[in-house]
Amino acid sequence: MIQLYDRPVYLVHGETLCADPAEVQSLTGKQPDPASARENTIAFHILEKHNQSGDREHLQLKFDSMTSHDITYVGIIQTARASGMQAFPLPYVLTNCHNSLCAVGGTINEDDHKFALSAAKKYGGIYVPPNLANIHSYNRETMAGCGKMILGSDSHTRYGALGTMAVGEGGGELAKQLVGRTYDFARPQVIAVYLTGTPKPGIGPHDVALSIVGAVYKNGYVKNKVMEFVGPGIAGLSMEFRNAVDVMTTETTCWSSIWVTDEKTKQYLTLHGREADYAPLAPGDVAYYDGCVYVDLSSIESTIAMPMHPSNIYTIHELQENAEDILHQVEEAANTQIKGARMDLVSKYHDGGIYVDQGEIAGCSGGTFDSICDAADILRGQSCGNGAFSLSVYPGSMPAMAELVRNGRAADLISAGVLMRECFCGPCFGAGDCPANGEFSIRHTTRNFPNREGSKPGEGQMAGVALMDALSIAATARNGGRLTAATDLDISYTHPAYHYDEGIYEKRVYCGWGNPMPETALRFGPNIKDWPAMPALTDDLLVRICSYITDPVTTTDELIPSGETSSYRSNPERLSEFALSRRDPDYVPRSKAMRQIERDRTASGTLPDAILRVYEALGACGLSVNPAHTDIGSAIYANMPGDGSAREQAASCQRVMGGSANFARQYATKRYRSNCINWGMTPFLVQDPDIFALDDYIFIPGIRDAILKGVPSLTAYAVKEDSSVTPFTVSFGDLTGPERQILVDGCLINYYRNH
Repeated sequence: MIQLYDRPVYLVHGETLCADPAEVQSLTGKQPDPASARENTIAFHILEKHNQSGDREHLQLKFDSMTSHDITYVGIIQTARASGMQAFPLPYVLTNCHNSLCAVGGTINEDDHKFALSAAKKYGGIYVPPNLANIHSYNRETMAGCGKMILGSDSHTRYGALGTMAVGEGGGELAKQLVGRTYDFARPQVIAVYLTGTPKPGIGPHDVALSIVGAVYKNGYVKNKVMEFVGPGIAGLSMEFRNAVDVMTTETTCWSSIWVTDEKTKQYLTLHGREADYAPLAPGDVAYYDGCVYVDLSSIESTIAMPMHPSNIYTIHELQENAEDILHQVEEAANTQIKGARMDLVSKYHDGGIYVDQGEIAGCSGGTFDSICDAADILRGQSCGNGAFSLSVYPGSMPAMAELVRNGRAADLISAGVLMRECFCGPCFGAGDCPANGEFSIRHTTRNFPNREGSKPGEGQMAGVALMDALSIAATARNGGRLTAATDLDISYTHPAYHYDEGIYEKRVYCGWGNPMPETALRFGPNIKDWPAMPALTDDLLVRICSYITDPVTTTDELIPSGETSSYRSNPERLSEFALSRRDPDYVPRSKAMRQIERDRTASGTLPDAILRVYEALGACGLSVNPAHTDIGSAIYANMPGDGSAREQAASCQRVMGGSANFARQYATKRYRSNCINWGMTPFLVQDPDIFALDDYIFIPGIRDAILKGVPSLTAYAVKEDSSVTPFTVSFGDLTGPERQILVDGCLINYYRNH
């Protein structure tokens, strides 16, 4: 059972939930004070420790360390270089776990890896070579600690189970830390996640995590808030179980997470040679939470998240009992959303069961030592079969892989027909084990967004991904691909002890923190390019709506596809050609046309007839237009853009392609909105988007002055093909002083150059 409280709650003595203040008084003898009780959460104390502003409501945070992988670190370092960085001012971990397949795109992936190594030497960073560890496994093992804060350019930067408040953000926010600036954020609300009970045998961390995501995602219950895990159920969970649940908090759209720490936390840190990083973390005697997610772990069932979101959950038994109806429903929903090839799920039900084509246990969520050992217990002496079904296992780190070899679990899996893979994040974003057209893949990974498995509907290729726990994936493999809940098996789980070999990292990881060597030359591959110049904002703005998306949510994968496109992430111009390519292939040519108009305007002052007609229509309504002071660009409309990845390319590619603004009812995540701001694209909010449509022009007079003065909203004008002009209101949402200046300066790089 998962229950969401419709009111704030108090937690008394770390154990008793009280929705009524009178209950608190009966337990403590005192009337609770919400203001002081807010200060008794774990999150409050960690934020207070890292806040530089002196204002508890408006935070300016500095982090203890940062981390990036090889899809994001080149752009971040290039931005910081252009902004005057001389050395990394805090430990910065550069991992190489996303673009590890170096044959893709020629030498450019390995070129980036060598760039990162040279940057680690020059600026004093930490370089983790390809295939040695995925980003989050490495940070759990070496960087996380109680009371710390870590900022990462991967959206699943979550180490709350180890007492670390970690935040996944776009590259601009990391660049700010690298040049000594702060992460500015209004103090978030804190939601208690109260765990009680004990999971049944066969229930794994993904079953718990997906159940929570399903309960809170669609209603926005924890959006941009902190999830604080408390309650007696925590004590019965291993650290790897906690870590695997915690990393999935990203899919709830919460801002960060934190857990109560205990003796198991201490044992984990001690095992990894970092006993000094342990501290007991717990809420105070009476702690106030803005809401509560009550989770009875004993009630959790084997769970599956069907395409195309981790919140699209069913119990496996529910799916089996209603297979034809649910498969048809999910298939129709997917085919309505995706343009091009059609998903086929209904045919997977035959002979009385649902049959899948592929299984994956991988990465920061599935590739944990405990989950892989449990999968080995299920498959020991069994066979995955020699038909179409296949199962691949990707351990999170080489220390985990070494222990799996030593204790024989790797051999158990291999003997059952499992493919043991390297430490690689590819299955999470379509760069590894992409299924064939028409196939259905079950994965213990973080996401099953559209085309996350690597399919290309526009080219006739379509596959589907469902998320499941490693245990049920292994149970399915044991049955040759017939979907099976692990709770249906009678398995004696062995839970072997883990022995960590820190020498594996000592022999391969370059650790230059605190020892920069500025004389080191950065190593540039031919695909690594500087950011193009971005113009400052003019007095007025004219944009053409070059994509109009009415889906309820637009993911960052749709804004800039993952997978093979990531090979070009170090070349802004080439990568921008992929913007919205799978969702709206006409966006790029439309936006490029607007970019050329702006280039011609700034070079020679010439304007095409289409723009002159727009200006005539505005003039006929009494509006004054000065073409020399009116920036011309493109814009997109989407109901709620930016769910998912922290990759700044979702915004920077629009900007490089000529984007000047986004229009939305709301933004799915803070990180995507921050990415838009850091790349100089105004993130407008609109109440009635039906006023304008695809290819309409929108004129926003006085935008520069309005942003600088902190005006909350202003009047914009939609100009249609027939020259009709309709005024409507656009608002900015909350903008900090630095964010307003960044927008006016044109981007974060310009802001640092100017200030």
